[in-house]
Amino acid sequence: MLEIDGLAVRYGMVRALDEVSLTVDQGSITAVLGANGAGKTTLLRAVHGLVRPRAGRIVLDGEDITPLPVEDAVRRGLAHVPEGRGVITELSVHDNLRLGGLWRGRAERRARLGEGLDEVYGLFPALAERRARPAETLSGGERQMLAIGRALITRPRLLLLDEPSLGLAPRVTAQILAVLRELRDRQGLTVLLVEQNARSALSVADHGVVLNLGRVVAADAAARLATADDLRHAYLGF
Repeated sequence: MLEIDGLAVRYGMVRALDEVSLTVDQGSITAVLGANGAGKTTLLRAVHGLVRPRAGRIVLDGEDITPLPVEDAVRRGLAHVPEGRGVITELSVHDNLRLGGLWRGRAERRARLGEGLDEVYGLFPALAERRARPAETLSGGERQMLAIGRALITRPRLLLLDEPSLGLAPRVTAQILAVLRELRDRQGLTVLLVEQNARSALSVADHGVVLNLGRVVAADAAARLATADDLRHAYLGF
């Protein structure tokens, strides 16, 4: 589904990504792992069009999307949940979710928004209970659910998810990862998941990629990465 070939990104003189190549299969969860500064967030930003690579290609379903602006990437089925959640705290939970459908035409938005809202509320009952409340009243875990829910309203084929467990209790993290697994199994959603909590990420992922200083140092089935002692001790922290 997604092929990244020779991707290179620089910030000034700093090489954030250096000839990164990887493949994300349709209907799979791929975890991107590594320490701070490894290039994980830059990878997601490049895929979504928020930063422009110096070299390399990003191909989605056979189409080179490297030069496309962000809005065109969204229209092709990408949704991005950045680190930090980014909900609009002054708006209600319900209105935050409705924002996820604004890119569609009016008729299509009317036809699909209600169905999408019902699905998100079913996945995250805490949001359904608080749908009329301002987002500023939510806990950190509920805000993360809201950010993911807003992305799901777009009906993505590929979800880019950056550090969903950051600052959350293990119980909430487990709940969010369980939702990702359910969406993969039930709907065939494809997920590119950036996580520093390698143990949690590998428990839900099908495949894993380890970055170090902007380079791919390992790529394998998640189960094999989880039991590779040399990689775990050198790069994954468990």
